[in-house]
Amino acid sequence: MKTLTSRQQEVRDFIQATQAEQGVSPTLREIARHFGFRSMKAAVDHVRALRGKGVVVWQPRRARSLRLVALGRRRTTVEVPVYGAIPAGFPDGRQQENQECLAVDMAGLGLRPTARTFALQVRGDSMIGKHILPGDYVILEHGKTVRPGDVVAALIDNESTLKTFLLDKGKPCLRAENPRYPQLIPARELVIQGVMVALVRKCQ
Repeated sequence: MKTLTSRQQEVRDFIQATQAEQGVSPTLREIARHFGFRSMKAAVDHVRALRGKGVVVWQPRRARSLRLVALGRRRTTVEVPVYGAIPAGFPDGRQQENQECLAVDMAGLGLRPTARTFALQVRGDSMIGKHILPGDYVILEHGKTVRPGDVVAALIDNESTLKTFLLDKGKPCLRAENPRYPQLIPARELVIQGVMVALVRKCQ
């Protein structure tokens, strides 16, 4: 990781402090206001510089998408946003919102984080056949090409669920990894929100 200027370090520290105090990253407008910048362009320039130096992951034009790369010894830990919980059971219609961040050693898992990486906490036991248990966190990648056999977070007829993606006679469907639950075939629409790339289990 390249050396930061004093101002870049201050911006990084402000992002970290805001995440710790509020549980979310600051917006560009909040960064500009905190440092007294005359326009948001200065905030954008600093954030772009931090991204270029491997300090943050950032998706422009998406609110509060800043994610801080921890400055540990190996500098591999990334704060992955957790967008609530997802049922590994019967689907439900709850919308997901960014609730917290999960520190994940992505390099240790052999993964490279992007602005499309996110996490969901598992509820229910429909995926126990894949050793995905209630309370686990699934790390997902939005926009990743989905293949049969992938575990996915999906909207099926506008209800969210975590299941295995399959093709049945060429048509997409979702399979539970627990015989207590039925296979799900969309009546109208199936939207893949993310493909699972890792699993995190917190010790109690």
